[in-house]
Amino acid sequence: SPYRGRNTIKKHEIIPQNTDLPPALPKKKKKPYPVPLKKIQQAARADKKLAEMGIEKPLEPPKNGLLAQDLIPVAYQVLDSWKVLIKGLAQLMHVVPVHACSECSEIHVGLIGHDIQDCHGTTSGARRSHHLWIKASINDVLIPIESYHMFDPFGRRIKHETRFNYDRIPAVVELCIQAGVELQEYPSRRRTEPIRMIGRKVIEMGGIVEEPPLCGSLVAELDTHSASGRFPPPPKEEVPAVARETLFAYERVKWGVRKLMRKYTVKACGYCSEVHVGPWGHNAKLCGEFKHQWRDGKHGWQDATVDEVFPPNYVWHVEDPMGPALTSGLKRFYGKAPAMVEASVQAGASVPEKYKPMMRLDIVVPEDEEARLIA
Repeated sequence: SPYRGRNTIKKHEIIPQNTDLPPALPKKKKKPYPVPLKKIQQAARADKKLAEMGIEKPLEPPKNGLLAQDLIPVAYQVLDSWKVLIKGLAQLMHVVPVHACSECSEIHVGLIGHDIQDCHGTTSGARRSHHLWIKASINDVLIPIESYHMFDPFGRRIKHETRFNYDRIPAVVELCIQAGVELQEYPSRRRTEPIRMIGRKVIEMGGIVEEPPLCGSLVAELDTHSASGRFPPPPKEEVPAVARETLFAYERVKWGVRKLMRKYTVKACGYCSEVHVGPWGHNAKLCGEFKHQWRDGKHGWQDATVDEVFPPNYVWHVEDPMGPALTSGLKRFYGKAPAMVEASVQAGASVPEKYKPMMRLDIVVPEDEEARLIA
């Protein structure tokens, strides 16, 4: 029929008008597994069955210790975009005011801090949950998720007593190194023969290679520490261009991290924010979250998600940066966006399509006295 499909819309073409953020996970529960538990158990049973029959576990790169050659260019793109992101954000923070609460982890991008009463700091009761705003740093916007640098991810596991023998570097940088990026300061073992495993037991790994000495300090261009002091503010006419370039770098890093994590294993603690890049987590007893006494401080390792390695750090979207402060009474009309996106948009970049629903750009915020009349 010539009329068939005229009014039908493909599912992937439907763009929601408004979307809510993922709900905040409770602190007194373990994070849900990113992969359904049934699938994890099925894979474990299949590995156990092969091990009982004495059959080696079939491993493809990079699970067998070799590099995935098709992802090496992606790793270099991610690292280059990471450098651009740090430089661009450091420059934008000279132009776009960003505030951080001194009592909790809340941040706000705008001329003045918001008046939404959602502070959960130690003295929030005396302040009726109002925030105490101070000037934010780059680490408040781009949350520094660090990981131990492993010369050989398949070698000896990090013990609690040996944890100071390893450098801590951004997890994004460590992921790029393990995916094929060569950094003189942080060498990595490149195998030419694959690892062989039966079940969980490694039967051939090419021996133990002596690790090089510690670097001691991270390469400045890869570190967010004191980045604002290293990069001066851009000229006024170049601010929109810097904002667009920084936003593109942010999206490029997120895209690349997602692509690398499809093949390279990254573990995250199910209770705290610790991340480890490698086939299995470390044994440092540093977890202080829910029921850590029962685990003797050990982390509860599970597969990591992209947001755990590269957190979006959502903030309230400010439609008019020069307007009045956001208030608690109108909270349901406001949208949110990643802090990096909000800062870039306020500096002159266009809003990416995928963030428009969560920023609620089509909602008209009423006046305070009108809000109670709206259903």
